[in-house]
Amino acid sequence: MAKDFFKRLLRATAPSDLPEDDARSAIAAVLVMAARADGAYGADEQDVVDEVLMARYKLGKAEARMLRQDGEEAESESIDLYQFTKAIRTTIAIEDRIGIVEALWRVVLADGTRDPHEDSLMRQMTDRLGLSPMDSALARQRVQGGGSVQGM
Repeated sequence: MAKDFFKRLLRATAPSDLPEDDARSAIAAVLVMAARADGAYGADEQDVVDEVLMARYKLGKAEARMLRQDGEEAESESIDLYQFTKAIRTTIAIEDRIGIVEALWRVVLADGTRDPHEDSLMRQMTDRLGLSPMDSALARQRVQGGGSVQGM
């Protein structure tokens, strides 16, 4: 990823400030970050990230895989989650951010276990996305209950 990508993320203060491709890469990066939080990043979690991206952006499998790979690259080059969550918080409506938290829970729960690192990351992401712990808890319950991912 280019340094310019991270600069654009940090400068974004309105939806028009962030190109669609950058917004997609930022969301893919936080999904990958959630998938990697427990130290295991297997095919099941990668498939869930792909499914979320396919549903959110109406992509085919190959396009979703390429977007996930962009997210993997961005996540591996990032210092922390701030640049992603800041850009998402300032450029994406709250209803859609709740859908992103649901998608994050879907990824975190894909392997059937909850790790303390995942819980910690989810608390941080929820807060930095401008959402409440209750928003996160309700999103997790919807995912665990088999409900559809809101906005995704």
